[in-house]
Amino acid sequence: MLRLREVGTVERRTVGAAALAVGAVGLGCMPMSWGYASSRQDGEESLRAVHSALDHGTTLLDTADMYGPFTNELLLGRVLKERRRDAFVATKCGLLAGEQHTVANGRPAYVRRACDASLRRLQTDTIDLYQLHRIDPEVPVEETWGAMAELVAAGKVRALGLCAVGARGHRRTGAALHDETLRQLVRAQQVFPVSSVQAELSVWAAEALEELLPWCTAHGVGFLAAMPLGNGFLTGTLTPGEGFEPDDLRARHPRFTADMMASNQPIVVGLRRVGRRHGATPAQVALAWALAQSPAVVPIPGTKSARWAAENAAAAGLALTAEDLAEIASLPPARGSWD
Repeated sequence: MLRLREVGTVERRTVGAAALAVGAVGLGCMPMSWGYASSRQDGEESLRAVHSALDHGTTLLDTADMYGPFTNELLLGRVLKERRRDAFVATKCGLLAGEQHTVANGRPAYVRRACDASLRRLQTDTIDLYQLHRIDPEVPVEETWGAMAELVAAGKVRALGLCAVGARGHRRTGAALHDETLRQLVRAQQVFPVSSVQAELSVWAAEALEELLPWCTAHGVGFLAAMPLGNGFLTGTLTPGEGFEPDDLRARHPRFTADMMASNQPIVVGLRRVGRRHGATPAQVALAWALAQSPAVVPIPGTKSARWAAENAAAAGLALTAEDLAEIASLPPARGSWD
């Protein structure tokens, strides 16, 4: 196993034009409060996971007001009350959670209220990175982004980011995955600098490498790699056919049927094979792969476990060779539709 790094020794990367320094591997906090099996949510264990991440050099904590909703920010607030200097706080607004669906809200008045509410729940005076969770089709992005820029001027927010993790469900027929995101980014950039883009990037979902990551690199924009462990599949810890609880987002995901999980096992086998050469786990190899794609990339694997948070942080110390990367590139493509 890779040796876990001591506090302060982890690689640092910068996010966007604001040159905000963060640990090379972040922590996605969503699984602690939303999206996965609610029966396995444990507030105290989640608190230990956040502390473990900070202890091992992870600084970027990625959350959102809709996770819970609201409970994830409240949980992080308990940690930030004690360790605000250790953390880089990234949260989001613009997406409201309903019973069976989510609704985008980009109205400026809502954005201002949402920011103030997040500050209270997080028990902090400033949000390091405030991200627009989804673009509201009823509100020009210039209006939403302008309201968010006002929050920077007011000292409530340090930098702004935009999420593209919902791109699959909103692309036009025949369009490339991130075409619409790129159009919106160009428009937002004319109002106020975009410091980061958050989008899915992993060994089994690499579409962002085609246009979105190159755009970020060319414009000095940080790239937060969401779901870098493939919603847990790339860790090699999931058993095909074991099933998921009804409220787990993977229960409805086309790549998490028993047949598709079995069909995609060669990807995990390949990651495990590379990992054995380095004393690393498949998850650490998957994170090191994301880090190797560009210095702009900061993967934000989600977990609610202190053990996995520490293991993920250690992946920053894994340097894959050219041969390793070529072997990963030669793995069979993932099977199963995403749409």
